Amino acid sequence: MATIEQTVHPDGRVELTDPEALAGSAYANAELAPTRLPERHWTTYNYAALWMGMALNIPSYLLAAGLVQLGMNWLQAFLVITVGNVVVLGPMLLNSHAGTKYGIPFPVFARAFYGVRGANFPALLRAFIACGWFGIQTWVGGQAIYVIVGKLAGDGWTNASAIGGQPWTLWLSFALFWLVQMVLIWRGIEALRAFESWAAPLVMVGFIALAVWIVVKAGGLGPILEQPSQLGWGADFWKIAAPSLMGMIAFWATLSLNMPDFTRFGGSQRQQALGQAFGLPTTMSLIAIMSIITTSGTVVVYGEAIWDPVALAARFENPVVVIAGLVIAILATMTTNVAANVVSPSYDFSNAVPKLLNYRTAGLLTGVIGIVIQPWRLISDPSIYIFVWLSFYGGLLASVAGVLIAGYWLIDRTRLELAELYQPGGRYWYDAGWNWRAVVATLFGSLLAVGGAYSNPGAGPFPQDGLIPFLKPLYDYSWAVGLVAGFVAYLLLTRLAPARPTR
Repeated sequence: MATIEQTVHPDGRVELTDPEALAGSAYANAELAPTRLPERHWTTYNYAALWMGMALNIPSYLLAAGLVQLGMNWLQAFLVITVGNVVVLGPMLLNSHAGTKYGIPFPVFARAFYGVRGANFPALLRAFIACGWFGIQTWVGGQAIYVIVGKLAGDGWTNASAIGGQPWTLWLSFALFWLVQMVLIWRGIEALRAFESWAAPLVMVGFIALAVWIVVKAGGLGPILEQPSQLGWGADFWKIAAPSLMGMIAFWATLSLNMPDFTRFGGSQRQQALGQAFGLPTTMSLIAIMSIITTSGTVVVYGEAIWDPVALAARFENPVVVIAGLVIAILATMTTNVAANVVSPSYDFSNAVPKLLNYRTAGLLTGVIGIVIQPWRLISDPSIYIFVWLSFYGGLLASVAGVLIAGYWLIDRTRLELAELYQPGGRYWYDAGWNWRAVVATLFGSLLAVGGAYSNPGAGPFPQDGLIPFLKPLYDYSWAVGLVAGFVAYLLLTRLAPARPTR
């Protein structure tokens, strides 16, 4: 096998000496190949804006509002969300490092530990979860368009004849929002970077304006912040706080895996790390406090907790204010959806069949699957789709993160052979392209994390005593259990049965 040399630059970033050397590889295409150094120019601001755009969205808003509805006061909800996002930043930065150093996306990074073919296992797992979120977010954006046009066109639009249980005008709004996102995807990753850079600050202003408006209507912060906790700080609080914390962490468990999809464009490790450290925890904490204040304020103003900002904006009397508020909601949804739920599965699907799918065509496939999963059904019960789903897939993806962190930082010590990530029969081919150690570690971590999945009666799809009853206590800590179990299992399996290089 011919050796393909790689160049290590003074700042530690690595690229292939001859980028055209991968042209004949069956496991490479233009999107999966390492990003060339001149194209790695994303700055600290680009990453901060990316996170502002991804974090400022309606599901993020609903997370905080949901904690208030569970009985927490403003301080308890704020602390749970802030701690959760600080914790998830750790594995996110650890996995981001390889993207910046080697210019590779997540599925190619996973090849180093799962095998050139085996990487499709974690990549497709991540991809299908993203498709689900893409469909949900697109439905939310379509609802916002439906309400906006309804304010302008009147009852004829809002009360249109139903198809499949929904007004046909809502289906049309959903299709329109889907189409706009597909156009942005087709324009490529640089169009996304430019869109995030100007849209993210605008979305921030919109959410702040909503919070300020409700505070004024409520007569100040006093009536809002004085609402007591229904849980106290004792056992009742901690019983809800632990699984809620796992849910907050799991909310970004997907991005903790695939941030290399974005950091591969980083100008330096410092720029991507600072941008993320500033962008994620601060933005999520800010939207949490705005959501808590706004939701608590609706109790004072309207006599009930309105936790959906689209529903709240629809109550405004001034149509100009309604339209402005919902346009912000649409931008918030789009910035999150295209970045968090399309970029990753585009690379992941492309990794499965590199010669048939590129970033654009795989992005369109993501959009189609996002419709096929029928997101209007997933979103019909927020307690199921946010909390049950988050806890379950969070445990699955955490076990993958454990494998990647153990392999990259402790076993390979951040040193990868870049060209061999794309070659059959090389260092990362393992057994017929699969590394069984990583697969077994992932399955073991996932079993411990979600094997005890349970639901309260009438509040989810799982049995009350858990799928595997003796594992039920672990499910409240699913993300942490999956991360630790996957990490330890991969280390032990690699030490006990080391892979033999095939070259």
